[in-house]
Amino acid sequence: MERYQRQVILPGFGEEAQQKLEKAKVLVIGAGGLGIPVLTYLNSMGVGTLGIVDNDVVSITNLHRQVAFAEADVDRPKVNVLARKLREQNSDTKIIEYPIFLNRENALSLIREYDLVVDASDNFPTRYLVNDACVMLNKPFIYGALHGFEGQVSVFNYNGGPTYRCLFPTMPKSDEVPNCNDHGVLGILPGIVGNLQALEAVKVITALGEALSGKLLLFDALGNTFQKIKFGLRTENLEISELQSSYDFDCEVGVNEISAENFSNLMETDEIQLIDVRTEKEFARNHLSVAKNIPLGELESRLGEIDFSSTAYLLCQSGIRSKKAIAKLQELQPMAQLVNVTGGMNQIKLHAAEH
Repeated sequence: MERYQRQVILPGFGEEAQQKLEKAKVLVIGAGGLGIPVLTYLNSMGVGTLGIVDNDVVSITNLHRQVAFAEADVDRPKVNVLARKLREQNSDTKIIEYPIFLNRENALSLIREYDLVVDASDNFPTRYLVNDACVMLNKPFIYGALHGFEGQVSVFNYNGGPTYRCLFPTMPKSDEVPNCNDHGVLGILPGIVGNLQALEAVKVITALGEALSGKLLLFDALGNTFQKIKFGLRTENLEISELQSSYDFDCEVGVNEISAENFSNLMETDEIQLIDVRTEKEFARNHLSVAKNIPLGELESRLGEIDFSSTAYLLCQSGIRSKKAIAKLQELQPMAQLVNVTGGMNQIKLHAAEH
């Protein structure tokens, strides 16, 4: 107990709470801006087992907020880099790496092995998937989200309390969702929100204090103010018995897709038409030599630059904006042959690093 003496001697905490941390198994979804502070503090405080789920690689644009990564880590898998640093920080913790994306095929088997989940993802499909799996398995999960200069934290599915769907009943459509690549995020904000998530995880594990169950904590970084909004349980949201067939955004169109691996192989053998819908700044930082940059917001005004008589492949950073682009183009050109590159540049870089 010497390592944890300063928190063990804290009145109301003690050895019993420390032993609860040691026995706890926490799964963290996401090794980015939120996941790093969550994992760093749970690891340093003595949580016995930490699982990390992420299949992304470190990007230079991550470094202003994902403070565990250094310049030398760019293009390396986040899970591997972070796991190594966590083991150096605390060799007693069991760190389990999952270099994969959470999906409906693996969610139940992964979450089943843990006591609670910390959702440190950055997208709605993952949040709804985490919620539904946690409801089915009766596991609490700690929620955190960012938008501009604001952050949100809550605890769902805890001791019979409300679920994520009680607060946000249905997933928004893809064109209703802001994207941090377009709208940005203040570097320090994920650290604040991630630390609040870690605090809620400790409270749930040790049963100390009052967890944010049935309460949404809103943090305004510019005003440095907090606000709590109460919300209640809708019992029908506890009756989930199976996962949905899909947790993709509803683009209201069928989307043809190709994996990053297959697309990389295709580029080596065929001449292709590739439209990169990221911003000009993102494109200037790194892009594929065959790509033509038409930012998502300029698609309608630059239709003449796309050859709709041949297949067009759509690409962005993660595969979300390119799917939005396909939805928009299919409205304007119903007969067009459009293919989304799943995972976008993130997965292409990861595939390149592995080969």
